[in-house]
Amino acid sequence: MGRSGGRHGRARAGRPLRLQRRRGARPTDPRSPRQPLGVHGPSQLFDASVHDWDDDAWPGTSVLGSVIYELHIGTFTAEGTFDSAIARLGHLADLGVDLVEVMPVAAFDGRHGWGYDGVDLFAVHEPYGGPAAFQRFVDAAHGHGLGVVLDVVYNHLGPTGNYTSTFGPYFTDDHHTPWGQGVNLDGTGSVEVRRWIVDNAVRWMRDFHVDALRLDAVHALIDDSDPHILAELSDAVAALSREVGRPLGLIAESDENDPRTVTGTTSGGRGMTAQWADDVHHAVHALLTGERHGYYVDFGSVAVLRKALTGAFVHDGDFSTFRGKDWGHPVPRDTDGHRFVAFASDHDQVGNRARGDRPSASLDAGGLAMAAALVLTSPFTPMLFMGEEWGASTDWRFFADFTDTDLARAVSEGRAREFSGHGWVDMYGEGFVVPDPQDPATRDASVLDWDELGQAEHARLLDWYRTLIDLRRSESDIASGQLDATRVEGDDDSPVLEVVRGRVRVVLNRGTDASAVPVAAGSTILAGWADPHLEAGDAETTLTLPPRSVAVLRDAG
Repeated sequence: MGRSGGRHGRARAGRPLRLQRRRGARPTDPRSPRQPLGVHGPSQLFDASVHDWDDDAWPGTSVLGSVIYELHIGTFTAEGTFDSAIARLGHLADLGVDLVEVMPVAAFDGRHGWGYDGVDLFAVHEPYGGPAAFQRFVDAAHGHGLGVVLDVVYNHLGPTGNYTSTFGPYFTDDHHTPWGQGVNLDGTGSVEVRRWIVDNAVRWMRDFHVDALRLDAVHALIDDSDPHILAELSDAVAALSREVGRPLGLIAESDENDPRTVTGTTSGGRGMTAQWADDVHHAVHALLTGERHGYYVDFGSVAVLRKALTGAFVHDGDFSTFRGKDWGHPVPRDTDGHRFVAFASDHDQVGNRARGDRPSASLDAGGLAMAAALVLTSPFTPMLFMGEEWGASTDWRFFADFTDTDLARAVSEGRAREFSGHGWVDMYGEGFVVPDPQDPATRDASVLDWDELGQAEHARLLDWYRTLIDLRRSESDIASGQLDATRVEGDDDSPVLEVVRGRVRVVLNRGTDASAVPVAAGSTILAGWADPHLEAGDAETTLTLPPRSVAVLRDAG
């Protein structure tokens, strides 16, 4: 079904393209490796073996416990290309990042977009530079000691340029998702559809040397067959890992709060290496910002943060007010915490806000420092969102560039309707207008301002992130994924909160006055925000924490 090499008016890479399809020719091949004229144009062959790789010595890197950095190629730099992003990889290596997670690059309609409306899963978005540029990016990342995670979307295709149904039963009415018909994973013709997905995943790892994939919204991959498509994919990636002799990973975004997602396939699970832990984000964000609207309604207390930092899932079978029903399953206590990816910020949690404002728009520097400490000293696999490390002041908004005028208008009007309530006007002030996704200025406002790195307040936060990442490597208690070795001490009545990781203690002062905290004699400060200091008295040692500050200590022993 739509395998590469079909008769669809394509030309080989480097040869002149047919600018028009032959009369009666089919639209874009579902396995098209390149769409040089966009998603409505002809498919073109791409020989992935031409690239002369320089990463023969690359040993690979495991997802588990690594520091991940999520970025969007189209807004990481003003040029919005792989080649311009290569010039910034040195910054990430210096920061201490292990893996660069690239948001979806599958070809989509228009020039600018988040990438989750891709329609040609095997092709690389041409405005980013196309497939050859992506190979150069991965090669360069490996040269900097950085692994690459690619975000892929298998649960739906975008609304324009999606011609797959003309080739076979790729979608089914038996299942439905928020985007319409479900992908046909268990009905008539599903064998080839499943192969289409598995082959796509393997291709990125084999032909583009990608180290891991992040799978978007796997709860929308509705599959009543056995094995589940995720288990089949996991087994295929494990086989490829053995073949190439380096670790390959799969990271799932799942709304199900189900530890089966990261349980091995031989134990009846779906075999994902790790999964995103949105509850950890919600617990940290709501505690530090005080926001309680939408899905933050059940979050914000110290007790909830305690549950998140020690068990990954806050909703683990209890009632979810936002969903209006019981939700989730408990994580077994012997589960490696590194199987959960935690973050204080990501593309969804910023871009799905009405304005697309980052935490830096509402939190002071101390609040940002505390959020970083909670995530980077946690028992989970930490992830940063681009620009977070210096408290970027730029928004990251929802933007699109659909060429169909009716669709473009519907997207703009729908975005405005979506945020007409929910307290957004109260948050942003009277006169707030939701940025129009189709306005080029909305994308432009989302581009990182790299000049901020030269400003003192941003440089200070960047140094804090570097320090915390260094501590993950030097302090085994912080690097540990052992959930049982994590404690959270404190309550809502006190501004002081402590997270204990073995012999390491992270102490936060959320208040506006200095706090004196008794600590074990012989403790040492490993890192501090706003100059906390220790005073040894006759009977005890006291940690003095300035307002809105945090310290990381090692107990004597």
